[in-house]
Amino acid sequence: MANLPLLSRLFLVLTIGWAALIYYLSDQPGIDLPSLFPQQDKFLHLVAYGVLGFFAMGSCMAGRCRRRAAHYWVVVSLVGLYGVFDEIHQYFVPGRQSDVFDVLADVCGGLLGAGLMFLLLRRYAPPPTSEVHPQTP
Repeated sequence: MANLPLLSRLFLVLTIGWAALIYYLSDQPGIDLPSLFPQQDKFLHLVAYGVLGFFAMGSCMAGRCRRRAAHYWVVVSLVGLYGVFDEIHQYFVPGRQSDVFDVLADVCGGLLGAGLMFLLLRRYAPPPTSEVHPQTP
């Protein structure tokens, strides 16, 4: 983690790429997946938006935001908003339907994914240089 700005940029690219993949999959008319268990689609939403939240929170590594809970809530809000827009988009795609419970699963996924990255950053990432206080004798 020596080069945090580079790693932060990598997570930003991953965030944009993952969001684009979610959009692409949402734009497909009626994807038929074999049902392995009840509420499988909600679980898939939870995982997809959990990854999005994880990547989005990871893109905050370069600055102080990795240590501030307010930035966590901003990331969760943006991921949830993306979920809302995704459901609105799906309303207009033939063979797809929008569901408020999908949005709920999206927000829960964002909470979990961003929360995991937030905790990892607080635990393992070194503090930004502006937060390091030199010891006075």
